[in-house]
Amino acid sequence: MNKEKTREILQKVRQVEIRTNRLADDTLAGHYHSVFKGRGMNFEEVREYVPGDEVRTIDWNVTARTGKVFVKKFTEERELTMILMIDLSASGDYGSGGQSKRELAAEIASVLAFSAVRNNDKVGLLLFTDEAELYIPPAKGRGHVLRVIREILFFEVEGRRTDITGAIEFICRVQKRKAVVFLISDYCLTGPLTEVLPKFKSKLQTANKRHDMVAMAINDPREWDLPEVGLLTLEDAETGEQVEVNTNRKSVREDYQRLSQSRRKELRKTIQSCGVDYLELVPDKPYLATLLGFFKNRERRH
Repeated sequence: MNKEKTREILQKVRQVEIRTNRLADDTLAGHYHSVFKGRGMNFEEVREYVPGDEVRTIDWNVTARTGKVFVKKFTEERELTMILMIDLSASGDYGSGGQSKRELAAEIASVLAFSAVRNNDKVGLLLFTDEAELYIPPAKGRGHVLRVIREILFFEVEGRRTDITGAIEFICRVQKRKAVVFLISDYCLTGPLTEVLPKFKSKLQTANKRHDMVAMAINDPREWDLPEVGLLTLEDAETGEQVEVNTNRKSVREDYQRLSQSRRKELRKTIQSCGVDYLELVPDKPYLATLLGFFKNRERRH
């Protein structure tokens, strides 16, 4: 890699760090800490019983040995592992404005990762297309997060299509301990939803029993509505398939909008039926309010 390219990458990563680090510092880190709990409780010590202590915490062995009633004291095991699952299939390169879906995914991942690091949690990364392209095991520290951002922005994948179920299977295989898993994708599932959703739902339900899954959908509004610009050639970024449509016809625009909205609704319904939180994010639009809303809603529920 030449020096100019290296400088460009470092500059881009630094821009993302500056933009997202402040958000994580000022706003989200505290909410993140409140919402996501550790794996359980650690035994710390025993102490003598005082009125009001839970009877269930009595240590009967120590009590029998000393002749006095002692209870076990526990502390919360706070440290968490966060896994960022990022879909880097070809459809993520699209952006009708100044920001692509992939660039927004990098920003969101950066905010989440810095929030985790500020709470002394580990962050891992899986970049996937129709196969697992890159896996970085969970680790701590700013340097690690900067590497995560760099890979999301600049890693060159081999695949073009999307296989979310395969990516979920991969994470369940390599991440044995419970983790908070953010699945960030545009969820452009190839094929009729009646065929692909059942398997996707099954894998997501299984993963959510083992981990704390959160689904984040990044979609460009231009993918939901067609502009009235006459003949238009639409190309599937993942398959290369092209189709020509006449956008001057109102029925064509309405049918397209109805189909895209129906797919979005069905996807959201499927994900939420698995007990998984679902957020929608849009490139070039402020996302802080959406993330804060998610954290606050989850805080209320839990």
